[in-house]
Amino acid sequence: MPLYLVSTPIGNLEDLTLRALRVLKEVDLIACEDTRHTRRLLDHFGVNKPTISYHEHNEQKRADELVERMLGGESIALVSDAGTPGISDPAYRIVTAAIERGVTVVPVPGATAMIAALVASGLPTDSFLFAGFLPNKKGARRAKLEELKSERATLIFYEAPHRIRETLADAREILGDRQMALARELTKLHEEFIRGNISDVIAHFESREPRGEMTLVIAGNREDNLSLVEDIPISEQVERLAREQGLSRNDAIKQAARSRGLSKREAYQLMLEEKESNENEDGIV
Repeated sequence: MPLYLVSTPIGNLEDLTLRALRVLKEVDLIACEDTRHTRRLLDHFGVNKPTISYHEHNEQKRADELVERMLGGESIALVSDAGTPGISDPAYRIVTAAIERGVTVVPVPGATAMIAALVASGLPTDSFLFAGFLPNKKGARRAKLEELKSERATLIFYEAPHRIRETLADAREILGDRQMALARELTKLHEEFIRGNISDVIAHFESREPRGEMTLVIAGNREDNLSLVEDIPISEQVERLAREQGLSRNDAIKQAARSRGLSKREAYQLMLEEKESNENEDGIV
């Protein structure tokens, strides 16, 4: 019997599809991250099916057990606490185990926070990279951002509210002050989108306590995606960074260089060329 990967609502219960509801009512067993959390969803829709836990701490053992049950004739639906199984949730191990044993895997599409945030962000959707949660530790997080700073696709991350200020500060320093959108509490009562430069989003949380689940959508490293840095001389950008963010001139040059995909040496050279051009225009030789 098949393994169904059933997407569940990320907030608004009306987002459960008719197909997902039918599958949940028809399967023999529902595997879920938190049985108590999923039971509330099932009770809301009148689904009276047995549940079994499947989460990151027991997935290796449980995956083998569930595959054996499907080979024995049972049909199983796998759900996460919210959204699509396998997207920043455990599912990979059971999916690969099922495929290896010849069990049919059937996706039942539905809500996922990254897509909801992307399509409403106002940033390009033709190419995007979902990187899940950035590392908790500062050094590892900055290393990951350094790895992604040349990526041309729109970047999508999940982040916890208690880390959002540090993550945004690191993103601005390493990626540059790009355009972005922060989606908070998607599909819920207090859904909110904060759009602008990374600095604008940082400023938003200076006087507000970050709360709720957050999805970050950040412009990729391409001309039609960046925060208009190509529209102003680099020397002016450096002055703005020093004035508005309180950076030293050296740090401002470093950040301006990053935002344009340049090395620090290339940024210095571009500033010299701009200075020479301005002097020539003024008739100074």
